[in-house]
Amino acid sequence: MTKLHRAIDTLWNYMKVGDTPSKSDCIFVLCSNDTRVAEYAAELFKQGLAPYIVFSGGVGRFTEGQFNRSEAETFATIARDCGVPDSAIIVETKASNTGENVRFTYDLLKSQGDVPKRLTLVQKPFMEKRTYATFKQQWPDKDAQITVTSQWLHWVDYYNEELPLEMVLGALIADFERIKEYPTLGFQIALPIPDSVELAYQQLKKVGFEA
Repeated sequence: MTKLHRAIDTLWNYMKVGDTPSKSDCIFVLCSNDTRVAEYAAELFKQGLAPYIVFSGGVGRFTEGQFNRSEAETFATIARDCGVPDSAIIVETKASNTGENVRFTYDLLKSQGDVPKRLTLVQKPFMEKRTYATFKQQWPDKDAQITVTSQWLHWVDYYNEELPLEMVLGALIADFERIKEYPTLGFQIALPIPDSVELAYQQLKKVGFEA
């Protein structure tokens, strides 16, 4: 079991970007099934990190049937409950994957005449790196500066009743496979993968963890 835990640790930690949040023009939240992300974004806003938050997300593979409204609307409601004023919230409600989060948010902000130059991207812990790679590939303004952050938790502390361990590890595996496969499809920039990380992935696949 210790060897298995080390493999999960290695893959989980690889998916971290770990930027320190800094002042930006916009907090960009890529919505999901983890509502803690909305709470964390609201916390960053209240710290004065940016003048507004944009929540992007329609219905994804994990949220179909989970929320009564789109991911973005659900997250926006949580942010309001946390003290973020409605005037500081923008919602994009059509995106169903990370690439669409990026492209649709850019189009929405451009249509409003406000394409930010500095963005703070907020995600789940194990999706930081793929969010970075997707943004770099699909955000049209290549001069934009970004930091990528999450409410970082070790995987042992991350999963809960709403997000059970089997679901979380399956999503971790799936996201790492996208890190490997999506650059050749044009969806993400390519990122280096250390041998130790690939070995950890192979170990988890060997014992039956599937995306």
